[in-house]
Amino acid sequence: MEKTIYLAGGCFWGCQKYFDLMDGVLETEVGYANGPTPNPTYEEVKRHAGHAETVRIRYESDTLPLKTLLEKYFLVIDPTAVNRQGEDHGIQYRTGIYCLDPEDFPVARQALDALAAQYEKPLAVELEPLRNFYPAEEYHQKYLEKHPDGYCHIHFD
Repeated sequence: MEKTIYLAGGCFWGCQKYFDLMDGVLETEVGYANGPTPNPTYEEVKRHAGHAETVRIRYESDTLPLKTLLEKYFLVIDPTAVNRQGEDHGIQYRTGIYCLDPEDFPVARQALDALAAQYEKPLAVELEPLRNFYPAEEYHQKYLEKHPDGYCHIHFD
């Protein structure tokens, strides 16, 4: 079954490439989620407008169940970091799982609870309904495909 989930994991360039490499991912798009203003620009977002850099992931749940997708997501984030991933700092770099389908919440909650058991510090990963998502500017889409030497907190070696 085709499903969609929105994941914020720091800079969206590397997250998009990471998810694009997964079997079962059908399509990704980077954008700005769960912020207070409509249609933000990158310039507004980087001035801490309140949106999270997020990847919209359309996937085939029979091939890539949400539980597995989230376990892979957890491998490339620091789930205890508040408003930071790698060298990037600011509210736009927070981590979050933003759901459209109410059936995804218990799966995500269970995955987060299992992850929390591995840490002494509290997790900083938001679990919320998707309130809004605005696609990022075209130059951000598939950025690391266009610029293979671009900065990324995720290592693909």
